[in-house]
Amino acid sequence: MNRAPAMTEDETEREQGGPRLLLPLPSNVIALQSTDRREKLRIVEALLFAASEPLAEAALARHFMQGEDVTALLEELQGLYAGRGVNLVRVAGKWAFRTAEDLSFLLERQAVEQRRLSRAALETLAIIAYHQPVTRAEIEEIRGVSTSKGTIDVLLETGWIKLRGRRRAPGRPVTYGTTEAFLEHFGFDSIQDLPGLNELKGAGLLDSTLPPGFSMPNPDDTPYLREDEEPLEDEPLAEDEEGPPAEREE
Repeated sequence: MNRAPAMTEDETEREQGGPRLLLPLPSNVIALQSTDRREKLRIVEALLFAASEPLAEAALARHFMQGEDVTALLEELQGLYAGRGVNLVRVAGKWAFRTAEDLSFLLERQAVEQRRLSRAALETLAIIAYHQPVTRAEIEEIRGVSTSKGTIDVLLETGWIKLRGRRRAPGRPVTYGTTEAFLEHFGFDSIQDLPGLNELKGAGLLDSTLPPGFSMPNPDDTPYLREDEEPLEDEPLAEDEEGPPAEREE
């Protein structure tokens, strides 16, 4: 029995009534990603999952060919994790997986508080974050009470603040600012994400009846020294370079 010769592609199209048209996908159907694209997303996902700290886009880019759009991969992966129990977020300009904010209460009982800061330390940290670069004397002026060197030392030990430079003023007092670790710990992408006036009032952290003309400072953690600052030397800091130790803090 002889077999019929195989039909060519053109003959097949004619047999089926003409060429086959590729119709656009319905609006409720998403095209599947290519195998190559899915593999790249898996690589990014694995690197972020295994990292002990947030990763910069430059660090992720080293695992791909030059010219790869890592930002697009991260944003796509961020979209895939949206609405899940774990989200991909930007912190301090880097990327990391974090528990979804609305589920964080589930982990509160499991959390181990490593540092318990005093009220004075928390107030000092907030002042440094909003008013940086700021000296100890300026912190005391804003708080209205003395701030001991011990309070500053505690914040330095947390890694959330740093010595920036020295103020170009009599005594050349040290100026303080926040660090990248501060942003990472509190989940901020940049210092501009600090709560504003309305947010603080809504949270009950500021009196709703503030004096006329009251305004919040515009926080700025630029690493560059300002005109009224000069670099630190390698000399040890004196115990009382910004005034005698405070007798008492409130």
